[in-house]
Amino acid sequence: MSLGSAARSGRTRVGGALRQTFHSLRNRNFRLYFTGQIVSNTGNWLTNVALTLLVLRITGSGLAVGLLAACQFGPIVLLSPRAGALADRSDKRRLLLLTQSLEMAQSVGLAVLAFQPHPPLGGLYALALAGGTLLAFDNPLRRSFVTEMVVAEDIPNAVVLYSLIVNISRIFGPALAGLLIVTLGFGWCFTIDAASYLAVLACIVLMRTAELRRRPPQPRVRGEVRAGLRYVASMPALWISFVMLIAIQVLAYNFTVTLPLFVIDALHSTEGVFTILYAVFGAGAVVCGLIVAHRGLVQMRHIVAGAVALGAAMLVLAAAPGVGAALPAVFLVGMAAVLYLTATTALVQVRARPEMHGRVLALQTVVFGGGSFVGGPLLGLVADTLGGRAPIFIGGAVCLLAGAFGYLASRRMVRHSPAETRSS
Repeated sequence: MSLGSAARSGRTRVGGALRQTFHSLRNRNFRLYFTGQIVSNTGNWLTNVALTLLVLRITGSGLAVGLLAACQFGPIVLLSPRAGALADRSDKRRLLLLTQSLEMAQSVGLAVLAFQPHPPLGGLYALALAGGTLLAFDNPLRRSFVTEMVVAEDIPNAVVLYSLIVNISRIFGPALAGLLIVTLGFGWCFTIDAASYLAVLACIVLMRTAELRRRPPQPRVRGEVRAGLRYVASMPALWISFVMLIAIQVLAYNFTVTLPLFVIDALHSTEGVFTILYAVFGAGAVVCGLIVAHRGLVQMRHIVAGAVALGAAMLVLAAAPGVGAALPAVFLVGMAAVLYLTATTALVQVRARPEMHGRVLALQTVVFGGGSFVGGPLLGLVADTLGGRAPIFIGGAVCLLAGAFGYLASRRMVRHSPAETRSS
């Protein structure tokens, strides 16, 4: 083969790999949504990181940071099941326009407080609580809306690419937060986040509603939430993944609380270093997210592998003696985290019946929120008592135990339901 032919062949393979990885973007509405959500989620991570560091600067307390997480995610525990049922029977596009507009107003409120010489801690908590209430309704809407924008065969890829959006945002959001905090101040972080909502609102408005694959509106019936719980309990792959998720979310996946405490308390470093580490975490997540999107790693075995890898990487991070060693460790944590979370969330949208998507995703959102509501203050208190390394170490051990449970439960599931398991 000539050198020119080899080069053309290489370009063809690369082009084919890219098309395979991003093939759901051939749907115009999903392209718009993907673009708007990248901008908006970057702004969200900018605000999350800035608000955490602002509270930490005001209080110097791990428990205070954990209470912030409880305010942000507590409403999700109470409201998400109802919000998921609402998503299943409503026009998701119209509701998203409302929730995203209200979230923009919340960011404006945070900016007003942050520009004050002494931002009131109570006001920051109150706005965090308002944001958590909006997130309870917005999250199942955004996630279940993905399946309405693409053809059926593109749904698994679209779900993974949507998860990739969050992880791309983890690179730029924290990095931008670090730059703005040391140059312009906290207020501008929240101002830029508010402006970012204009992008997602514009993209939603520009969608062609005739091309949306909407299901007929579902009438409101009694027992919608209980039906979602019964459905999860009836599907072995779903309830096993939910049990794992509860343990990992409460005691491991609270990095917005544990990572800044680890950097400042254990590594004796600065807020800027935390934002760099969080950006590196996001970079690892993006690398693995691209691999997941290309390979379609959304089976139960990938959930188990992700949990075990996350546990091992967190133990390595907990033992890091300094920032230099923490950088590659946190990159591996980001890779393992996205393998685990993407496989967990995608499994629902691939395996669950379409009419149950909103409710099952809302139950997942309850677990996410409940993990931060309970785990945030708990891990903050652990850091205050035992030091900044302890929450990372505990989280790593819990991930390994959850992976072992998932492996053993999956093997039992194979013995009792081989046909179903093979189809998963």
